[in-house]
Amino acid sequence: MDAISTLALASGLSWASGLRLYLTVFAVGMMAKFGVITLPDSLAILTHPGVIAASGLLSVIEFLADKIPYIDSIWDSVHTFIRIPAGALLAMGAMNTGDPAIAAIAGLLGGSLAGATHLTKAGSRALINTSPEPVTNIATSFGEESLLLTGGWLVFAHPMVFLGLLAAFVLLMIWLIPRLWRGIKSVLGGIGKPSQS
Repeated sequence: MDAISTLALASGLSWASGLRLYLTVFAVGMMAKFGVITLPDSLAILTHPGVIAASGLLSVIEFLADKIPYIDSIWDSVHTFIRIPAGALLAMGAMNTGDPAIAAIAGLLGGSLAGATHLTKAGSRALINTSPEPVTNIATSFGEESLLLTGGWLVFAHPMVFLGLLAAFVLLMIWLIPRLWRGIKSVLGGIGKPSQS
């Protein structure tokens, strides 16, 4: 792989882990197993039948959990401790380097990207859950999956385009995360207050 493709793979796997870790591992593992894509040797473990089976099962569970208001936020809360380190490990594996410094940098940046993506997703979904109807939640969930599949395709088909769009997405997250945090604090602050009669 050339440097651009390697960078796109590392950042793409990290970003995708923040949205849907198990679907990412399952899809990449299946595509590599059947020769649709080529992965570096350090990510060959993703093609192992056990990894594919486990990630496939967890993908189904996550798909269902993500469609149910409040269950999705509980799932996201628990996965704060899973998606971020997994994004770091996948980025390190994608770099496929024997240089510990480059591996460490890839892990730090990959974990940060997975974390920012996860926080944006989890914060948005927490605010969306304040709406009494489930349609918005379900539509948002399918939108995230569409975004993941489109981004995944771009990583392998057009890595430069993916990296450009990812840069724009990072800027959007930088702008959005503080606003999401304020929105969540406002909602949580309003829960404890007695209603005005």
